[in-house]
Amino acid sequence: MSRRNWYLLTNAVVLAWIVLTVVAVTIHRFVSQPMWLMVHVPLLGAVTAAILIWSQHFSDTLLRREAPAGRAGLGIRLGLHTVGAGLVVAGVLAASVPLVIVGASVVAVAILAHAVVLFLQLRRALPSRFGPLVRYYVAAAVVFLGGIAIGATMSAAGDPDLTDRLVTAHLVLNAYGWIGLTALGTLVLLFPTVLHARMADTADAGARFALPVLVAGLVVAASGPLLDLRLLVTLGMAIWIVGAARIGIEGWRQARSMPPGTFAGWSLAAAYGWVVIAAASLAVIAAISPDWVTLRESYLMVLGPLVAGFAVQLLTGAMSYLLPVVALGSPAAAKAGAEVLDRGAAFRVTAFNGAIVLYLLPMPSVARVLLSLVAAGVVIAFLVLAIRAIVVGRRVRRAEGENPDRSGRVGLGVPVAAVPTAPPRRVGMVAAAFTVLALCVAGGVAADPAAVGISTAAGGDVTASGEVTEITVEVSGMRFTPAEIEVPYGDALVVTFHNTGTDVHDLTFANGVRTQRLAPGASETVEVGLIGADMAGWCSIAGHRQMGMELTVVVTGAPAGGIGGSAGTASGSGSMSGHDHGSTTGAASAADDIDLEAEPDADFEPWPAALAPASPDTVHRITLDVSEEEVEVAPGVAQTRWMFGGSAPGPVIRGKIGDRFEITLVNDGSIGHSIDFHAGALAPDAPMRTIQPGETLTYRFTATQAGIWMYHCSTMPMSMHIANGMFGAVIIDPPDLAPVDREYVLVQGELYLGPQGETADADRIATQLPDLVTFNGYANQYAYRPLTAAVGERVRIWTLDAGPNTPSSFHIVGGQFDTVYFEGAYTLRPGDAGGAQALALQPAQGGFVELTFPEAGDYPFVTHIMSDAEKGAKGIFHVDD
Repeated sequence: MSRRNWYLLTNAVVLAWIVLTVVAVTIHRFVSQPMWLMVHVPLLGAVTAAILIWSQHFSDTLLRREAPAGRAGLGIRLGLHTVGAGLVVAGVLAASVPLVIVGASVVAVAILAHAVVLFLQLRRALPSRFGPLVRYYVAAAVVFLGGIAIGATMSAAGDPDLTDRLVTAHLVLNAYGWIGLTALGTLVLLFPTVLHARMADTADAGARFALPVLVAGLVVAASGPLLDLRLLVTLGMAIWIVGAARIGIEGWRQARSMPPGTFAGWSLAAAYGWVVIAAASLAVIAAISPDWVTLRESYLMVLGPLVAGFAVQLLTGAMSYLLPVVALGSPAAAKAGAEVLDRGAAFRVTAFNGAIVLYLLPMPSVARVLLSLVAAGVVIAFLVLAIRAIVVGRRVRRAEGENPDRSGRVGLGVPVAAVPTAPPRRVGMVAAAFTVLALCVAGGVAADPAAVGISTAAGGDVTASGEVTEITVEVSGMRFTPAEIEVPYGDALVVTFHNTGTDVHDLTFANGVRTQRLAPGASETVEVGLIGADMAGWCSIAGHRQMGMELTVVVTGAPAGGIGGSAGTASGSGSMSGHDHGSTTGAASAADDIDLEAEPDADFEPWPAALAPASPDTVHRITLDVSEEEVEVAPGVAQTRWMFGGSAPGPVIRGKIGDRFEITLVNDGSIGHSIDFHAGALAPDAPMRTIQPGETLTYRFTATQAGIWMYHCSTMPMSMHIANGMFGAVIIDPPDLAPVDREYVLVQGELYLGPQGETADADRIATQLPDLVTFNGYANQYAYRPLTAAVGERVRIWTLDAGPNTPSSFHIVGGQFDTVYFEGAYTLRPGDAGGAQALALQPAQGGFVELTFPEAGDYPFVTHIMSDAEKGAKGIFHVDD
């Protein structure tokens, strides 16, 4: 195989990993999956594969000596890495610790072989000016072996506190060691080559100075978690930044003499900037975090810029330059390929980096989704252009008569012909990128206007007094203070809202003026307008108004004969936002559209009620993403539900007595949420605290009692959060639980419908009169899609009443229960003379029943509170012979 085809083949592996990265990032915005999967796919997969290929290429070029075993050896190492990384990703998805450890071991073998090959190649080579840069690759591989060992230990560790510490060391060694050292060592020579800038006389001296400093920083930072000293992480990352800055100084000098003008140049420069920002962020977080749990939870703000800003841009930038030069061969083919890969460079660089910056700013969740899709689109564009560049380059070579490169070696320098000769039109592309980013933000605001401040004038025909009344409103519990504001007639009212509460709040006035949704401690000043009439104010966060978060603006000194230019009445609930989740007065309820005789669409898939046995694992690590999604809850009835793990109810979690559970809650919603696991006994102060959008927390408990336990959001008003879908079941098997033929789980919940597509109606929740009652979140779904069984099979049905208000009485028409397990104890067992006809539950109670069906047929199941059964709490068991 020719050298050119060899590089095309090996880089196809890298491109495949990039495709998986795009898929993982896109799916993550809509489907719950482990956050660490978002790291392993791009970093362990795409970036590591690229490092194996290109570090070997650079070593061959710098040392002017081919590596032992040549391309065959590299192919074996790349194959081992691909298999190992695939096993790690599969292990993360399957939550299989043995699979992760096996995969990590295979990757370690590949990296160890890589380090040995490079070391031998370096020892046997003749001296050269930049030959010492290969030491960066050897050091990176050695550091990576330590990171792999820590990662495997972390996966097998049963101590959550130790795991929190090891995660930090794992990140430091892998991201800033393996990838960071390799990237910085390569940039010393690659960046000026891409810029076509003259190599400074101080470049090699700077590289020699930086390497020991970088390694020292890694050792110090990784020692912090091992010695339980968080400040060592800060100190180590600061040392690391000093080493990186020394290399950055050389890059800055080169960029001043020859500014970046291609996608590759700008991407490499941006990647360097993001890795320094990410390292500084980690240093600051380590310094201010009170414990390792908080430090780990704060990784989200580091991993975003690290993975997207640094690693992805480094990979795409480097490959945009290297693919044409190395893989296409002739100067004409390289030029054609480079021109293809540089198309839309200004747009792609601006859009990608702008999306990252905006994503890190306070944004509506919809805007973040749109921005992440823009970034993914830029990466997809690179993949398309890379394939196009290869096709175009090969076509040029065929036109030249397919003259192969007989030198057997390709240097780092690029022929002049490989540089696009026509200067691209950058201004228009940059403007287009800003337009796309602005549309993403505008779309997010349009979808969730309550997340931003919208103000209007409020004066009308009021005669202005020329005076201004200024007032500060604060929060105490779930109340505004003061709750009444007196304003002289005609004054302009200016309100400073200071959120002194513990949750996200806003302040909305009846004339449409409102603050943004403010995190605890934040404040905002708004101009309410000229005041000519009494006016109401409230918090528009779902359910907060019903909890008492209201205030009244009272006019004093109104002129005789009436008040002109009313700014809104005290009872008004008007809002400029279509997302006012408080009162829904005046808006049509989706309850008007209920037709339980209708059927869902043909492609309707019910919530999966079939229950798998408990896994043999004793430690369960689960990520639950909070999301807000409009879904159908009955035929023709849509509501915006707040979900754990992408569904309402949330995923069923199952284990055994003595098992340890580690639940990571990620708030991807637009307001504060929390989680409360009834299956664990612990002080609620920290693990059940409300976290704000973009934050995470880790909830740990050990199961000590058997039963089916409720978990739910405990943020106030709790009734609103539960009624809007934030609940689920944890099943802890009794020690003597007998095997059965089939198991199902049914979680009863209530819906109090707001307008079509909106959240629940908090006023209606207070009446305790639900519009729909469901099993597993959708009215009558198992009447449309029956659960199945066979005659003579033993069937177990776990049931939980999630409420928030009404009881349940689970009954199967035509069936008799010979086993009843209620709230942790058997009340009936097989062989007892009696039987049971219903399992009665109050909200937050649960248990299971068992029975065998005597003959084939359809057996309806209901709550025997029949009015609720007629509101959707019913289904069918279809029993075959």
